[in-house]
Amino acid sequence: MGGLRSYVSKLLICMAVLAVKQALPDRSFTIDYDSNTFLKDGQPFRYVSGSFHYSRVPAFYWQDRLDKMKMAGLNAVQTYVIWNFHELKPGEFNFDGDHDILSFLKKANDTGLAVILRPGPYICGEWDLGGLPAWLLNIPGIVLRSSNDLYMAHVTEWMNFFLPKLRPYLYVNGGPIIMVQVENEYGSYQTCDHQYQRQLYHLFRANLGPDVVLFTTDGPGDHLLQCGTLQDMYATIDFGAGSNSTGMFQEMRKFEPKGPLVNSEYYTGWLDHWEHPHQTVKTAAVCTSLDQMLALGANVNMYMFEGGTNFGFWNGANYPTFNPQPTSYDYDAPLTEAGDPTPKYMAIRNVIGKYLPLPAGPIPPPTKKYAYGVVDMEFTATIYDVLDQLCPYGPILTDYPITMEAMQQYQGFMLYRTKLPQNYATPANLTIEGIRDRGYVIIDQVWVGTLNRVNATSMNITGSEGMTLDIFVENQGHINYGSGLYDPKGIISNVTLDGAILQKWSIYSLDLDNILPKLQSLHRQRNRKMGNFIQERAPHWRDGGYVPSFYLGSFPNLSAIDPPQDTFLKSSGWTKGQAFINDFNLGRYWPRAGPQVTLFVPANLLRPSPVQNTVLFLELERPPCFNQTETCTVEFIDRPIINSTVAARPDETFRDRKYIPEGHDFTDLRH
Repeated sequence: MGGLRSYVSKLLICMAVLAVKQALPDRSFTIDYDSNTFLKDGQPFRYVSGSFHYSRVPAFYWQDRLDKMKMAGLNAVQTYVIWNFHELKPGEFNFDGDHDILSFLKKANDTGLAVILRPGPYICGEWDLGGLPAWLLNIPGIVLRSSNDLYMAHVTEWMNFFLPKLRPYLYVNGGPIIMVQVENEYGSYQTCDHQYQRQLYHLFRANLGPDVVLFTTDGPGDHLLQCGTLQDMYATIDFGAGSNSTGMFQEMRKFEPKGPLVNSEYYTGWLDHWEHPHQTVKTAAVCTSLDQMLALGANVNMYMFEGGTNFGFWNGANYPTFNPQPTSYDYDAPLTEAGDPTPKYMAIRNVIGKYLPLPAGPIPPPTKKYAYGVVDMEFTATIYDVLDQLCPYGPILTDYPITMEAMQQYQGFMLYRTKLPQNYATPANLTIEGIRDRGYVIIDQVWVGTLNRVNATSMNITGSEGMTLDIFVENQGHINYGSGLYDPKGIISNVTLDGAILQKWSIYSLDLDNILPKLQSLHRQRNRKMGNFIQERAPHWRDGGYVPSFYLGSFPNLSAIDPPQDTFLKSSGWTKGQAFINDFNLGRYWPRAGPQVTLFVPANLLRPSPVQNTVLFLELERPPCFNQTETCTVEFIDRPIINSTVAARPDETFRDRKYIPEGHDFTDLRH
């Protein structure tokens, strides 16, 4: 029956496309190899594009960002299609609201921007697992990004479901899509499986037809291009500011002797990692290289033109040293995380104006920002107080730990529980080699230490027989790039205590979706202020026994600010955790590590007066009111702080803060 529905759906799409084509003048987008150019409707065409990921900006602001890109002189926009953003759980698809990519494509078309689409299935993009659904990791024998039958079966199912939706949006059918990338920077991956690429090519052609340009993107190196390119797909390259543009394009010419020159990812900035300084690339370097490429007649896509935000749990992590990305994906791009034009935007616009006509009219202004001020935060519950609400179906019982993916949970937090099998009066060594990624060790609801996968996989503990040993585990983001892409989460190894394997585990899968109403109800029932909580918990806290807990606050009256305006949630004083606005998962905060201190709060998340607005923190390590002389507050300010690396606490060891300097040639680090 499902096959019949799919057939009928494709038939209706084809009929609609045919009807549209009959009503349109001839439209085409092709490659003129002899003249080294693209042809749009038979005329030479050169695109100057910018990357903008619809998944990192609320749909409320898509038109605002597209308008600003158009006014910068761009004639195209490039975006990823992110598989796990649409199918986080097997068979559960989301194309509504902020996930409505078809609406995004229509807005781009109406704005007059061509679209360069990158549907993966793998995208990298500093996104969780490079856009691949984490449930793939639970399939025994699967080999990601290869012709492995298990992997290709799911890729084929997804692409056969999604790609037909794009047919009406292809340029030849009246839509904006002029080019579609197949996979992403495949030459940088170790499998180098040309059979896989060929299977993808046929899959894309079968679903999109013959009239769209398919292309690949790789770094400008022989090995990268040998493994990443394939006949019948146009080979493009990527490189950053400060590179020798002529030399880079000579590398491309080894694989595409004729045809347009294309830099598919020209880096206007660079990505951040927690515990590292904020990355920037100088405007002068960006503009100089952009001018050089445009003077050569090249097509250029700027990555990123606006970075946006890794809301919720969507950030990825880099490898081989595990380096998770923060919530902000500002990227030092021409448009800020909040979509505001920067001096870099104006300088790039001036360069583009030398080669393409600039649109008439004013540049859209920055969105209004408002400092809503300080909000008191009250303790509401520990994770233990609401464990039944977070895991309403109870724990899974196993002899040994199993992964988060095996529990059919793909983001967030898990609680692993067992009992101490004997007395440990003298310190015993607790070791979890497979902690993925950060584990809070708690004995009888008292925190005793923290483990992490990079440099702290063991610690000493004491306790009595029968005490409850909990490991509260945070998934900090699946690896998105490199050979470590297969990255299951939770506890992926045995847990040993003085060399003996611990058994008989209860594993709680914790669901933070729609948690606010449950916490508000509990808060009202208790009517307990923070001061009372401190008195109750102070003995444990003085011994370091804080456990992850929820804190709730209400916004001041917004009647004077109508409609609501963008703002930034400042997390100074807090240590590490997850922030929510009106039950929307805003993202991770970790000001103790830096560089990000504020979280961007777009205006569409706020409710106009008299409806109450709520801010909720799940603080994992230590709140500001840890000492009774301090209070728990947050502050909403009118500017971002994403470049403030905070010194480590004396009791914490951060790894070396290695980073890429300004103006660096980024060709050795692929997206």
